[in-house]
Amino acid sequence: MPRVTWIELEGAANVRDVGGLPTVDGRTTRRGVLLRADNLQGLTPRDVEELTGARRLRTVLDLRSTGEVHLEGPGPLRATDVAHHHLTLIPETEGEPDQVEVERAIPSRAHRAGETPNDMTGFYVGYLEDAPDKVAEALRLIADPASGATLVHCAAGKDRTGVVVAVALSLVGVTREAVVQDYVKSAERIEAILARLQASPTYGGDLAERLVDDMRPVAGSMERFLDHVDRAYGGPHGLALSLGVDEETLERLGRRLVGPSPHAAAAL
Repeated sequence: MPRVTWIELEGAANVRDVGGLPTVDGRTTRRGVLLRADNLQGLTPRDVEELTGARRLRTVLDLRSTGEVHLEGPGPLRATDVAHHHLTLIPETEGEPDQVEVERAIPSRAHRAGETPNDMTGFYVGYLEDAPDKVAEALRLIADPASGATLVHCAAGKDRTGVVVAVALSLVGVTREAVVQDYVKSAERIEAILARLQASPTYGGDLAERLVDDMRPVAGSMERFLDHVDRAYGGPHGLALSLGVDEETLERLGRRLVGPSPHAAAAL
């Protein structure tokens, strides 16, 4: 596996560039195109400058629920010219309290009987079933050259973000091993991620007694999710088509995220 490009910020714990990942045909994903992160509410002015300046960030895909956005506030990037798209993956009912949406978004105690607390497979499948239009829109935005450098984030940067990024990477031919390993990289920052969430009034009550090991992403969750995509849709391509993402968009996604063929480069 290539070295992970962590982006060290003062106000976020789980930020990285998914460039440099290997594809099944020997290419690698481009750096500086797709970033992933946890909550961006705590970004400092230096962080904002790093993202909008050095990283040339132009688009943010916010996968949090409406309740999370209301309770956490707009965030410092909202004061910049970075385009924001709110694409909640959590089912919402008009008029329900914001905190109810937060509790539904952060599965602190909601694992099913027979599953370990950090087995997130059921939740990941649920994102596809509950918000197929939002997953599709996320893929279209990532594929759009006009989006520029694009950052996908939720609260922890590992579950909702993990699913959208894994689908995008799988669609452009990143090896399954690399997709899974990118997903579990969040485990390296899990202590800091949990500490940030517990310190927030929005998430702290629900996560006050949550153990670090119960939050730690494990490879099995992503492997079982990808197995489900294979069984239910015939693979990531079939999933994308079922979501209404057309072939032209998938071609654009590939051109955006993946570098040129090594064979073509050698011939130049």
